[in-house]
Order: sequence, then structure tokens, then C-alpha cells
Amino acid sequence: MKQQGLVMVFALLVLLSLTILGVASVSSGLMQNKMATSMEKRLLAFDAAEAAIAGVVFESEDEVLLSDDTQLDPLSEARQGNQLDLTVTDLSCFNTTDWTNRAVTTSGLTTGSINNASGNYLSQPKVNSWSRTAYIQENACLGSSNVIGGSNIRCHIFMIKGCGQVEGSSYAVANSQVVSVFGPSSE
Repeated sequence: MKQQGLVMVFALLVLLSLTILGVASVSSGLMQNKMATSMEKRLLAFDAAEAAIAGVVFESEDEVLLSDDTQLDPLSEARQGNQLDLTVTDLSCFNTTDWTNRAVTTSGLTTGSINNASGNYLSQPKVNSWSRTAYIQENACLGSSNVIGGSNIRCHIFMIKGCGQVEGSSYAVANSQVVSVFGPSSE
């Protein structure tokens, strides 16, 4: 009789161990699923941020837009605004008033138009894609030939911040690019 009770206790300990192992496995699987979902959303937002930077470059190289005196590409528009002092102010994804703003939507980019319509970059899940552009400074072009260095041409430096955000997320993923453009000296 004593041996039968010992076998039952041993069987209960084995069942308890298996239950704990099963719960730990399910918990680990759920955590890995949450991490994978979070990473997917972050990568979608990063792709949207990269598209926003590409949108600024696309629009700044658009010959139709550049030849239209009634519209400004994002770099020209930023050049007419206030100069960004990086020691005092940062270029925020959520500041909509101080910088040149553009957006990229599922309809894509079209030549000859300013791309600032509202809409989603992706619809499933809903992802927003936008950019902020600011003028930083004008200085001598480094590494350029003596012809450019001695002429009235200077390098105009801009910062472009591409931003992407999955709907429902409290944060935006951002990437920045510094762009240098040849232009006439303002001096």
C-alpha cells in the first residue's frame, strides 16, 4: 500500500513538471509573437520614413516642378524659411509649423505637383509617411574644383528627416539625411 501512494505522488510531480513546462512554452511563444509583430511594425514605419526622404529628393529633382514659378520644391521652400540651428533646435517629426512638410501616400509621387496630400503610405496596416526639411547653412563647397571654389557658387546644406508611423503607435520611426546643393552665393 505504501508503494502505491508513492507512485501516485511521483506521477503528480511528473504531471506538475509537464504543466509548468507547457505553460512556460506557451508564454515564450506569445512573447516571441509580440516581439515579431513589434519588429514588423517598426520596419514598416522605417520603410515609410525612407520613402519620405526619397519623396523630397524626387520632388527636388522634378524638372516640371522646377520650371513652374508658382510652385516650390521642398529644398527651395526650406531655403526661404528660417535657418535651422542644430545647437538650439532639432528637426522633429511632430513639429508641423516650422519646417517644409511633405507626404508620401499610396497614390505615389507625381511630377509637377507638391506632394503634401493627406493619406496613408500603406493601408493594411495603416502607415503614415511624411518628411520635414530645413535649411541649415551656406558654406564653401568642400572637395570641389577650383573653378567652383573661386566662383559665386556655394553649397547650401539642408537636413531632411523622413518619418513613418504605424497607426495606433505612440512613436514615429525617423531617419535623417543631410543634403548639399550647389547654389548661388547669398553674400
